[in-house]
Amino acid sequence: MYDHVTTESQLADLVTRLAAHPHVAFDTEFVSEHTYRSQLCLIQVAAPGILAVIDTLKVRELDPFWRLLTEPERTTVVHAGREEMGFILHAIKARPARLFDVQVAAGLVDHDFPAGYASIVRRFLSVQTNKGETRTDWRQRPLSPAQLDYALDDVRHLEQLWSKLEGKLAAAGRTAWMHEEMATWQRDVEESFTRKRWRRISGLNGMPRRELAIARELWHWRDQVAESRDMPPKRVLRDDLIVELCKRKSADPAQIGAVRGMQRSDLRHIMNGLSEAIARGLACPDDELPGGEKHRAPPPQLAVLGQFLATAIAGICRKQKIAPALVGTAADMRDLLAFKLGYHEDDRPPLLAAGWRADFVGSLVDDLLSGKAALRIGDVHAPDPLVIDRA
Repeated sequence: MYDHVTTESQLADLVTRLAAHPHVAFDTEFVSEHTYRSQLCLIQVAAPGILAVIDTLKVRELDPFWRLLTEPERTTVVHAGREEMGFILHAIKARPARLFDVQVAAGLVDHDFPAGYASIVRRFLSVQTNKGETRTDWRQRPLSPAQLDYALDDVRHLEQLWSKLEGKLAAAGRTAWMHEEMATWQRDVEESFTRKRWRRISGLNGMPRRELAIARELWHWRDQVAESRDMPPKRVLRDDLIVELCKRKSADPAQIGAVRGMQRSDLRHIMNGLSEAIARGLACPDDELPGGEKHRAPPPQLAVLGQFLATAIAGICRKQKIAPALVGTAADMRDLLAFKLGYHEDDRPPLLAAGWRADFVGSLVDDLLSGKAALRIGDVHAPDPLVIDRA
């Protein structure tokens, strides 16, 4: 049995009952293809003796639930909770007090990362999950009992997973690693939702600084239009069209309209804003143009060494029962080498030079660079043929 919450009064009653518990597990169903922000359609909730689904298309005032999760000492359990955290941040601009993501925890105690919910449940609880209704349009109403049961399956096992994984983290001595990882993860997710990341436009590599300035202005213009129209930004203007307009360097509406793909009728209504954005990029003072930072380029050998070391480190990860992908990539290893050799000039240290990753990887790389450790080929038939010998 479960509660189907469709009114504010039912939500208030649910929140009151949840408040009696020190932990709450939740998941969401949403649609992200048609709106500026993902459209929240359902919230599924579990706590001891409580299983509920909140119809967010009928219950609009959700702040009481979000604020419950930010209360001190309460643990919030999720799986791959990036979107879930985004909903909280957008609604009340606050983080959960204590967040535990079972996907991250599983990666820290001998499982793939990132792993799907069904895979984690099967691996740690030996339970099969509901595989139906994967193509449901969660905006449609009414939802069938089968659809609601499928949605609830995503939280039905979260409590038990949390308990099981906490025990494994403690046994492996990695509880502090989990706390650190969740703090860093929340910071990164929060920044991804709040920072304006215009450099994510596809096709900017190698672009001159003046064109980058135009791209920056077009990105901000596109983002504002998309938010005002509640539509995905790339439906306002595709990345490839932004790049083409940057190359043309013209704010003349006639020149803009001559670009293939710019003949849509809806663009005529926003052409002035688009033209003004290009003009701002063209008028940007030289000393304010993006991309002019002076960096010492690391030697090309670092890319090769990074790939080589990442392969060796992956073998060590598997022996130590931790997901290699959670520790870092070959690019992260290259960044660590650049940092160790004095080529890293960012404000933050690279991923592998901070926190538990530095303890796990950093000293080993120091020994390799100083000659106190050596990398060799062991059994060529072994799953991990590269071996690191320490003096």
